[in-house]
Amino acid sequence: MEINESKYLHIRPPKEALWAMIVFLAVLSVFFLVKIRSELNGYNRVVQPPSISVSGEGKILIKPDIAIVNVGVLKEGVDFLAVQRSAAEVMNRLSDTLKKKGILDKDIKTTSYSISPRYDYKDGEQTFRGYEVFQNLEVKMRDLGKVGEILSGAAQAGANQIGSLSFGVDDPKKARDEARALAIADAKAKAENLSKNLNVSLGKILGYSESDGGMPPPIFAKAESFGIGGPGVPPTPEGENEINVIVNLMYEIRQ
Repeated sequence: MEINESKYLHIRPPKEALWAMIVFLAVLSVFFLVKIRSELNGYNRVVQPPSISVSGEGKILIKPDIAIVNVGVLKEGVDFLAVQRSAAEVMNRLSDTLKKKGILDKDIKTTSYSISPRYDYKDGEQTFRGYEVFQNLEVKMRDLGKVGEILSGAAQAGANQIGSLSFGVDDPKKARDEARALAIADAKAKAENLSKNLNVSLGKILGYSESDGGMPPPIFAKAESFGIGGPGVPPTPEGENEINVIVNLMYEIRQ
């Protein structure tokens, strides 16, 4: 059987097209090799302009303007309802007394309330003693001249848990803003002086960061100093809170 070769069509691309394809692939390979090598050597990375960094510090001293104290009641007894009722009566009297002394509702906050059974242990045996009810209020006093009067009134109302009296700053944000402004001014002055010594010109600010000491620490006092548990004239806190802010500025150097 003979095959009619005229039925099959053989197409061969011209030699010029093959050489063009080979050259294109070779050039493309070289391009990618150069690109990868440049990236590995860091040639395509952005070069940061020369710069200098300076730090500045700002301090503000402020006197305490609030006092915070924990007042509460602790009651014990065998009759659960009677103990709970007794504690509630004291807390109601305490709340009324605080409000009569000028304490705002927003400045009276319940921080703890618990009811717990109590037991005595003897010779390995457990004996039920009764129930303990505890409730605590955190009271913020804005008139420091009335601190002793308020605490005495709380004790007379039946509060038998009074402690953690401290003085602080109600809103330190304003003072912190002032300290930050002083710190920035200090950093700028240092940068200007440094640029003169180095005989260079300062450009734009490239970076900024800051840190501070957090909330100012409270000043603590004993309850006895305010007429609670002993005689004495309520003192006015003479201490000051320090708010400290440190900033760091990075300047571009112009040649």
